Amino acid sequence: MMHHLVQLAYLVATVLFVFSLHGMNDPKTARRGVQAGILAMALAIAATWAQPSITHHGWILAAIIAGIAVGIPLSKVPLTAVPQRTAISHAFGGLAAGLVGTAKFVLWSVYEPEELSQFRMGAIVLEVLLGFLTVTGSLMAAGKLQEVKWIPQRPVTYPFQNVSNIGLLGLAVLFGVLLVLNPTGSGAGFLFAGVILLALAFGVLLIIPIGGADMPTVISILNSYAGLSAVAMGFVLDNKLLITAGALDGASGLILSIMMCRAMNRSFTNVLFGAFGQVQAVAVDSEVRHYKPETIEGAAQVLEQANLVVIIPGYGLAVAQAQHRVRELYDQLTKAGITVKFAIHPVAGRMPGHMNVLLAEAEIPYSDLIEMDEINADMPQCDVALVIGANDVVNPAARTVKSSPIYGMPIIDADKAKTVFAIKRSKNPGFAGIDNELYFQDRTFMLFGDAKAVVGELAKHLAGGGGH
Repeated sequence: MMHHLVQLAYLVATVLFVFSLHGMNDPKTARRGVQAGILAMALAIAATWAQPSITHHGWILAAIIAGIAVGIPLSKVPLTAVPQRTAISHAFGGLAAGLVGTAKFVLWSVYEPEELSQFRMGAIVLEVLLGFLTVTGSLMAAGKLQEVKWIPQRPVTYPFQNVSNIGLLGLAVLFGVLLVLNPTGSGAGFLFAGVILLALAFGVLLIIPIGGADMPTVISILNSYAGLSAVAMGFVLDNKLLITAGALDGASGLILSIMMCRAMNRSFTNVLFGAFGQVQAVAVDSEVRHYKPETIEGAAQVLEQANLVVIIPGYGLAVAQAQHRVRELYDQLTKAGITVKFAIHPVAGRMPGHMNVLLAEAEIPYSDLIEMDEINADMPQCDVALVIGANDVVNPAARTVKSSPIYGMPIIDADKAKTVFAIKRSKNPGFAGIDNELYFQDRTFMLFGDAKAVVGELAKHLAGGGGH
């Protein structure tokens, strides 16, 4: 009877996980989607814990308390740190899978060698390989996003890098194949340890040559790896819920990665092995180009005369935590009868949907958040494009400069607006390591400074500057 109840609970949890993913397709239903996921996980834990074969209740309770102790502080990180927090969550998931696989290998090989079939050994190898490479890969990604001093944010490349990385992975796979062929052989322990060490090393070497511009895609790929390791863990533990939940996680991460690669007009192999973000050698030009600075007062006067303002947010907005000041500016503009839209590039920020989450925190209406493909049709009619901390995603070089590392990447057509104001902290290039051609165009004017301060001053001037 208990077995049937547990399986029923697993089935309900699986359905809830599906509803959770579906709900997060739309900002309006995202909260319900998260709630469905929480309920599914709670039900899965309760059903597993209720099984008669589970006797170590103290250890389970200790694990739950430890998870809560770690999870609560992680939930309170600022939005700028959400990408690295997400990467750390993937590391935890990979570590859990890797440790479970290691524990089952040790227990079966020592106490129940007859249980260690070739199929189970294959599942354990896959679980451990994907799990441990996710651990180090995710930690490296989090370190790059956090700008940890001893982890370089720019790509690190060296001769024969891709060949050596693929060779390292190939050696780990070879060890795994030998284990599957003879799971209880005399050298199985050494081969298994070799798989773990090679997986940990491969995770580090996989992320080192990847620059910060590709971190959103890398995070979703690591999410897929963590899901696939959970699928393998489900086969090892004979747990159908783990198999289905891991498959949902792995598939969603893979689909998101594909969508983001398309948004950048790049392939998986180019993301993983292209060293995008390497500082480019810039040819010396006889003509020195200059930015055209503008004052807050001048920009406010132009904004007051606009009919359509398109705000293009980027990571600089997140760093400055300027979303609430942006809301104040939005309120002042709409109060004056000016139409305001937000242009959202799929890879703006440091994680998928980063700008959407940031603006949602400031309660910007969802209806005014417009995706790149849709907003580009309106850009020629746009009176003012206000670029806040965005760089590569509005760089016209992506259309015209074939030697540019971002050539072919779809961008938001800010350069087609009648006037462009770009808020930027410094003159440093973006993650692609190149200058933004938009900043040197005739209709572009620079507002240098912290985005929070600049946008706040613009809102103040508009509040005291009269109507439309």
